[in-house]
Amino acid sequence: MTKPPPTTPDGRYLVVDGRLWRRSNPALGPRQRELLVAALMRARADVGRAKRTKDAALERRARDRVHRAKVGLGERGAPWWTDGTPDLNRRLVRNTPYATWFQDLPQAP
Repeated sequence: MTKPPPTTPDGRYLVVDGRLWRRSNPALGPRQRELLVAALMRARADVGRAKRTKDAALERRARDRVHRAKVGLGERGAPWWTDGTPDLNRRLVRNTPYATWFQDLPQAP
């Protein structure tokens, strides 16, 4: 079983391959999260189908649905936190204020 990626101490990001990825909004209710994740998974599957059939229009619509689901989850769009801290989504962790925290994490064997 693989170990889950590290989460920043403030809970805002996951670190995958040295890059920050914004986590879902923890204030979402379980039902709302469930519906958005289901919509995201359907849209991702539709992206795959469109790519396999080389249907550019279908792929664009599916990618738009992926984006809308991710915005709904809080992973894209305006940050879900309200303290004014800038969004560092998709940045290399080594170039952010989280660099020291990340460097001090125990390395996987």
